[in-house]
Amino acid sequence: MSERKVAIVTGSATGVGAAAAILLAEQGCNVIINYTRSKDEAEETAATCREKGAEAITVQADVSDDADCQRMAQTAVDAWGRIDYLINNAARTKFNPYPKLDGVDKDDFLNIYAVNVVGAYQMVRAVEPHMRKTGGAIVNDSSIGGVTGIASSIPYATSKAALNLMTKCLAHVLAPEIRINTVVPGMIQTRWLKGGMGEQQYEALLATAKEQLPLQDVATPEDIAEALVFFLTGPGSRLVTGEMLIVDSGIHIGQMPPYSSGEEY
Repeated sequence: MSERKVAIVTGSATGVGAAAAILLAEQGCNVIINYTRSKDEAEETAATCREKGAEAITVQADVSDDADCQRMAQTAVDAWGRIDYLINNAARTKFNPYPKLDGVDKDDFLNIYAVNVVGAYQMVRAVEPHMRKTGGAIVNDSSIGGVTGIASSIPYATSKAALNLMTKCLAHVLAPEIRINTVVPGMIQTRWLKGGMGEQQYEALLATAKEQLPLQDVATPEDIAEALVFFLTGPGSRLVTGEMLIVDSGIHIGQMPPYSSGEEY
């Protein structure tokens, strides 16, 4: 068994997943880099992890396929003899304006839930027997859409709401050996979001967010990675489970009205 701790990060070829895998490598973890299509980017992320002194293996797998989830977990065990951390980052959406109800159908819901909810569950089930042996932690990467109801589409928002509740359900059954928590990001500056929205709409939303959000800033992948990894290795995290941490620059609290001079509150 490897003396180094071992992490699996789903959807880690690019964006938040890649940033989280690299951060874990910097902290001394060997990592599984998971991808579905972005092989070249996954290899680049793995190479960066190796530069940090970690061992890294790329695994092509679709988390909506239970056999792929089991294979990914077994790859980690075969290579290093253990699994300590899991970040469920892989996600799928379909960009669709809410009023356009005909823009999404049954298949869209099923496809999105298959990755965002069922895929996360299947990954937890795949790693659970291995993580109980050494203790460990899991963190799910959710979305503020699952709290506010505003997201890229209704199926995506509701899938993330389901993920948030599933985290609490699993916290009961995985304890005491395994902790599980959720990070809830707001808007993130990623290629994934820009590609889904289109560059012009993305840049307009980014500018508006930086002007109107309470903290007047928008998260980078590295910002969210730090929150994810906190739940795994951060000080004080060993006693935290079933928790949901919102990292959204204040989207969920709304914008406060300006104070009027001389008015008492």
